Amino acid sequence: MDLENRAFRNALGEFATGVAAVTTVGEDGQAIGLTVNSFSSVSLDPPLVLWCLDKGSDTLPAFSNCSGFTINILSAAQQSLSNKLATQGNHGLEGVSVSEGVNGCAKVDEALATFECEIAARHDAGDHIILVGKVVAFDRRDAQAPLIYHRGAYCALAG
Repeated sequence: MDLENRAFRNALGEFATGVAAVTTVGEDGQAIGLTVNSFSSVSLDPPLVLWCLDKGSDTLPAFSNCSGFTINILSAAQQSLSNKLATQGNHGLEGVSVSEGVNGCAKVDEALATFECEIAARHDAGDHIILVGKVVAFDRRDAQAPLIYHRGAYCALAG
């Protein structure tokens, strides 16, 4: 990455984001997950959300062929799960408390919120793919502190 790209990335890092784990069923039939901070709502009617997947991700084959995914909004207490799923080649959900959602994808049991989606669209966008999901079910837990990412590191909300 050249200096201009690094500067652009640093400027983008000024936007604090929540952290989510996106899950699906891998090509081998096993549940997998990936840490993302590129999640956004799109529409209330119909209920649509999106997230972005780097074309260089080792999860690209699974998410390119899946029929659905679940977005799990992580709490501050789930930083270790975020770190695990952000590591290339370490996307299995062994040892994570999950349940199966209506879309067949894993829901992280302690997530702050979950959005179970069917694929509505995939859009090519530079070095990423934008995945749009139609929300078919969702859930929300009692308020806990969210996991926040800013300037390339986790941080806490001011209380």
